[in-house]
Amino acid sequence: MLTGIELSLTIAQIIQRLRGSHLHSQIERQAKVSELPDVKLESLKEDVRSFLKTSGWERKLQNAVYRELQLPPRHPPAPPEHLKEPLAYMRKAQASWEKRVLKSLNSMSTELGVPLAHMRPAAEQKELTNKWNEMGTDEPDLSRFRPVYAPKDFLEVLIGLRNPNHDSSEDISARSHWGLIQVPLNVRDIPHLREAYSELNLTSGQMGIDDHALIHPVVMEEDSAAAQQYSRQGCPTGLRADLWALILNATNQPQDVMHYEQLKAGVIQHNLLVDNLIYKDVKLTASNDDYYFVFEDFLYQVGSLLLFSQFTYHTRSCVSINGVTQAQVLMKCLLGTCYCVIPFHGFSMYVAPLCFLYNEPSKLYNVFREMYIRYFFRLHSISSHPSGILSLCLQFERLLQTHLPQLFYHLRQIGVQPLRLAFKWMVRAFSGYLSTDQLLLLWDRILGYDSLEVVAVLAAAVFAFRAENLMEVTSLASAEAVLADLSTLKVMPLIQVFLFATAM
Repeated sequence: MLTGIELSLTIAQIIQRLRGSHLHSQIERQAKVSELPDVKLESLKEDVRSFLKTSGWERKLQNAVYRELQLPPRHPPAPPEHLKEPLAYMRKAQASWEKRVLKSLNSMSTELGVPLAHMRPAAEQKELTNKWNEMGTDEPDLSRFRPVYAPKDFLEVLIGLRNPNHDSSEDISARSHWGLIQVPLNVRDIPHLREAYSELNLTSGQMGIDDHALIHPVVMEEDSAAAQQYSRQGCPTGLRADLWALILNATNQPQDVMHYEQLKAGVIQHNLLVDNLIYKDVKLTASNDDYYFVFEDFLYQVGSLLLFSQFTYHTRSCVSINGVTQAQVLMKCLLGTCYCVIPFHGFSMYVAPLCFLYNEPSKLYNVFREMYIRYFFRLHSISSHPSGILSLCLQFERLLQTHLPQLFYHLRQIGVQPLRLAFKWMVRAFSGYLSTDQLLLLWDRILGYDSLEVVAVLAAAVFAFRAENLMEVTSLASAEAVLADLSTLKVMPLIQVFLFATAM
């Protein structure tokens, strides 16, 4: 709960940000050209409120405020690094990780003789413009390019993380030492999860199970908060695209399309080394996926646009992007103070499922950008946030240790750490592992609850569902075989049974 001072500061910041927005200028312009009813000085505030409500601008303003409240807070008096992560040892670990990524990028640039960023020659710009919608047909030799890192590399960093001020001998039991994650973060247990996810109880209808029962007039009201609440029980297939865009307040107005075209022009003019990494990642992942290979061109475009949007944000005040300055700018664009944008192996799979919902490139980009800055960046950055990958890993391990202790112990006895099997699912929010229809049902709940916590719950639920088979395995290879194919799983029954049918 915010204090009076904190609430006043938050309100002032939201007003300041909205004052410089396109929405503000639209409302101002509309007020000037509209014929307002009789306005009296003594009732000015009420008259303006009435105008906003009857004209439809009130709802748009509410949605804009709601979006600002969903984004990470911005408190100017605090240093940016403290806003990104309040715990000092986490900040230090993230800084160390960023240096490692920078070293990998610089080494690759030096070895390949490819600059981190440069202007494309005119002929190359023309060629890229002509094939913008057919980028998948290009087959450059990327054999020497390698991903900056793979999920397993990141997991090793998370495993080695320790709080220097925490005495692990003070833990209630030795159970905390069974798992790989050894940082003292607060994660919710089953009783608290049941309370938080009450809409998922076994008696509530869920889209994907009871599709006939859930159509609601909220889909016509254009209310972001109501749409978010509605999506907790799943979105109808035909309405999901509109509902997600409404929840994220991701518009596709002329100014959004213009911004998209500006970014596209920037990508065509500038060649970033990381463009090649995006290209190779698509080739290694989505292009080989039965669900997503048809969206290859979209994935190149959106991935490049997101990277370039960060690049341009951090280069506006730079005179040059050569030499050391270039490396610094590129790292700022990849590991900015707001959101991490690192093209690791599997990055393009964050975009791929959205291609089923949006066929307009500008709308696809806007929705993905909002999904990324709210959720996906947390899956590959070190932080103490409840939706951060570290918290998800710890919650997964705690859920297994508490409710499937025999399975956890058995796997440990044969040298298998459950997290090493589940991490690849969680770091990609299960994209590429579930069938697309089931993945979208999972992402409905991420948006509905404004949290990635359900990803850890699903990972634990998968182990519970396959527990009988896993109790029979005697090696890592056989455990991997049991969990190799998740494409036939039904997400919501798994989560519901694990949360609400698990013994207390």
